Amino acid sequence: MRTQQPQPAAPPYTPYHPRWYRTPVSTYWWMHRWVYFRFVLRELTSFGVAYFCVMTLLFVRALSQGEEAFRAFESRLATPVFVCMTLVALLLTLFHTITWFSLSAHAMVVRIGGKRISGSLIIAGNYFAWVVVSAFFIWLFMSREVIVRVKAY
Repeated sequence: MRTQQPQPAAPPYTPYHPRWYRTPVSTYWWMHRWVYFRFVLRELTSFGVAYFCVMTLLFVRALSQGEEAFRAFESRLATPVFVCMTLVALLLTLFHTITWFSLSAHAMVVRIGGKRISGSLIIAGNYFAWVVVSAFFIWLFMSREVIVRVKAY
């Protein structure tokens, strides 16, 4: 039966296998160049998206618990703290969306008839779809009276 030899904490180095040199990197490496800062900021904007997801789930929960719970939820959202948090989350989500639309041209390759579509057309298509979907939801919420009348029947 073999017994296992204890492994050394670090591998032994010889003149033929020197230790790798790793340049020390600051914790704030991303603050030195705008490109890196924008990358980290884009990653942090996911918190705004997560905030809206949680608020949507809480909204559905309040709706399922009845009118009184929904009114309490609505009044809580009208407080200045929630209004400020929602505005910050909206700005973060808008930045996230705009940067994602800019990256989408690099993330996907669309070919029609064997020819690659330019990135600007992909970005324009994303913005067009965003405007159409937003207009639909604005129309849906602005025509609330129609929805209420349909529910009455």
